[in-house]
Amino acid sequence: MTMPKKKNIEGSMAAEIAALRKLTVAELQLRYRTLFGHESRSHNRDWLFKKVAFRMQEVRRGGLSERAKRRARELAPDSYLRARPPKDFDPAPAPPPQAHPQDPRLPAVGTVLSKEHGGETHAITVLAEGFEYRGEIYPSLSRIAKAVTGTSWNGFLWLGLDKRKRGKKEATA
Repeated sequence: MTMPKKKNIEGSMAAEIAALRKLTVAELQLRYRTLFGHESRSHNRDWLFKKVAFRMQEVRRGGLSERAKRRARELAPDSYLRARPPKDFDPAPAPPPQAHPQDPRLPAVGTVLSKEHGGETHAITVLAEGFEYRGEIYPSLSRIAKAVTGTSWNGFLWLGLDKRKRGKKEATA
């Protein structure tokens, strides 16, 4: 008569999990430390509840089957996945990000772009980081276009660097 015994185990497990729902974050963290052998850096109550409940069931029922573990190793050989690095993790410093990678639509640094507008020619110099127009540095061509025209423009379109076609596409026969 193993059925009643199994039912008792199931019932007690369900009661233990239901009791977890009433615990505070500090109490869940204590349970986590007991079950996993290390501190949890999380203060998220729902996450702690799920991790503790899963681990309790895993300890009681033996965890994943050997077949499931084998399949997991096939899918991710030599992998150990963590949601967060350990507290003592000290990565090598990342290389500094490039300020603004050169847009492929732009000509080389130092090129002077010109645009006729309002009866005058506007000269814009391409810099490594931004654009120079009338002695001032602008972060984008769109800002220069707005300064010249008074309205918002896509700077690439305004200068003719982006050759978008307007209107309907021509039908091919």
